[in-house]
Amino acid sequence: MNDTTVPETLAYTNGRLVLIDQTRLPGELVTLVCEDVEQTHDAIRRLVVRGAPAIGIAAAYGVCLAKPANRAGYLSAIERLATSRPTAVNLFWALDRMKAVVESTSSDDDLAGVLQAEAIAIHDQDRMMCRDIGRHGATLLRDCHAVLTHCNAGGLATSMWGTALAPIYHLHQSGHAIEVFADETRPLLQGARLTAWELSQAGVPVTVLTDSMAGSLLRTGKIDAVIVGADRIAANGDAANKIGTYPLAVLAKYHDVPFYVAAPSSTFDLSLANGDLIPIEQRARIEVSSPHGVCVVPDAANVINPAFDVTPADLITAIVTELGVVESPDTEKLARHLA
Repeated sequence: MNDTTVPETLAYTNGRLVLIDQTRLPGELVTLVCEDVEQTHDAIRRLVVRGAPAIGIAAAYGVCLAKPANRAGYLSAIERLATSRPTAVNLFWALDRMKAVVESTSSDDDLAGVLQAEAIAIHDQDRMMCRDIGRHGATLLRDCHAVLTHCNAGGLATSMWGTALAPIYHLHQSGHAIEVFADETRPLLQGARLTAWELSQAGVPVTVLTDSMAGSLLRTGKIDAVIVGADRIAANGDAANKIGTYPLAVLAKYHDVPFYVAAPSSTFDLSLANGDLIPIEQRARIEVSSPHGVCVVPDAANVINPAFDVTPADLITAIVTELGVVESPDTEKLARHLA
């Protein structure tokens, strides 16, 4: 258990990866056990585990499940897990770390133990990252009493407090009264199903709205700030996050509401000059045409279903990482921040 009342998203025990099955929330709190690489790949692809930091941790543990448990088996596992989702750069960051261990460990006999230690280190590092983002982000939100968020960038997306929700948990535990408004987040409703669930579990007041209500809510003046997570941030500060984030940033700019992005340093991809180069995952038609098994789109109609959009850096008031806060982010500022 973490500092809130929300169970930890994932655990590695007795050679098995145990995940909260986020596809079943909020109706059921159940776990899914992965005992091999293919089960881990499927869990990431199906969003049983989701959120860039949590995907990276799960993938690292997934490498440890490789069979055969030898150098070739681990390298094959890394290659397979890298195909599970294309946008979240933490996936590749974690797998690159695991690959470096495989390539640098001289004895095959030691490999399993060293790989498990590296996966645990990635997990522990994420816990510290969540705390530090919470601490730094709280300085931006300390005068806020109502914030708006999109998708889920809380404990369910990481190892514990999350990224965008970490400052809220930090303030809540310090006694600061703060209310969260959560976009439903179409088409998979991560805001309604996941953000609202975990905040409710932690005793943080939360109100759900449909994505199309955000503009009207911002116009009322009730919202003090918008804060979201990210799955990949380019060198110039352009940030990819769940589809619907970009129009929310435009609305925040129009209504003069600060727009914050919270993400760990592992979410930055400095090899990409700008957000136009970020690969955007295209997901299945059925998620839009038949949500939760109910057909809402006629067969003759086409569907587009990008999982993410990119918010340009000039719409972002500040980016919060475990290292601190970067206001009005650009290439030069971020390079100094991450150096």
